[in-house]
Amino acid sequence: MSQFPPPEAAASDHFSAVPGISVGHAHDAGIRSGTTVIVPDVPVIMAVDVRGGGPCTRETEALSPHNLVERVHALVLSGGSVFGLAAADAVVFELSQRGVGLAAGARAVPVVPAAGLFDLNNGGDKAWAANPYPALGLAALAALGNDASGPVGAGFGATAGSRPGGIGSVALRWNGYTLGALVAVNSYGEVYTGAPPEGAVPLPKHATGRALAASFNTCIGAFATDAPLTRAQAQRIAVMAQDGLARAVRPIHTPFDGDSIFALSTAAPGTPPVDAVTLAVLGTLAADLVARATRRGVFG
Repeated sequence: MSQFPPPEAAASDHFSAVPGISVGHAHDAGIRSGTTVIVPDVPVIMAVDVRGGGPCTRETEALSPHNLVERVHALVLSGGSVFGLAAADAVVFELSQRGVGLAAGARAVPVVPAAGLFDLNNGGDKAWAANPYPALGLAALAALGNDASGPVGAGFGATAGSRPGGIGSVALRWNGYTLGALVAVNSYGEVYTGAPPEGAVPLPKHATGRALAASFNTCIGAFATDAPLTRAQAQRIAVMAQDGLARAVRPIHTPFDGDSIFALSTAAPGTPPVDAVTLAVLGTLAADLVARATRRGVFG
């Protein structure tokens, strides 16, 4: 018999049900792309697991448990590949203007990791006179509080195998904690409503005949909880959470993906961390949520 209660519904079935987390989405229909910003009320523990063969990231190495910075100030997920990472530049500057960040003389220095997905071949207008993603980053920051699922934010121009992609946002309650996941689904592989089949491996993006469309993809997202975690524990949960992608997408973590999942804890500093058994359950539920968020981003 389990020593823990089963999961139950959260007050809201959205990622931002986790206390201390706000989400903002912004997109531009003309360029068929967008940006999502996740901002905690106070700096949080964060870790990341990167498994795709073509990642597009910023400041992920700073999250390693052996490095200096203990807590971070925001997370940016964006379309636009490397251009989309510029959304984080605008978020960093705006947060600094607000005094959010590490104390460093005349300026606060926010730590804002970011990840991008490739949507540069989705039919939108990409002939920009200037990079549009800093403005999208600011718009998403200004829109905090509009957590949603569907073709929004970083998932606005995404494609998932043979289908349109999108953002999936979900949450649950377990053992007194709230857990949430948010995934921008832009996978090389097909997304399935249930367990992916075995046997033949369909490659639907290759069937389009557009080699570029088949070569650049990526699922990016985050898991968050108010359970107290160390940085090493958050890293373990990020690793476990990635397995949720494999339960919804086939093939996954290919050379053409840049799959990256972040893990956040909003618990107050100094709160004793969970034990190893609780951590194992949290990581398992994180994978469940990532799988469900992935399906919601595509099927609603």
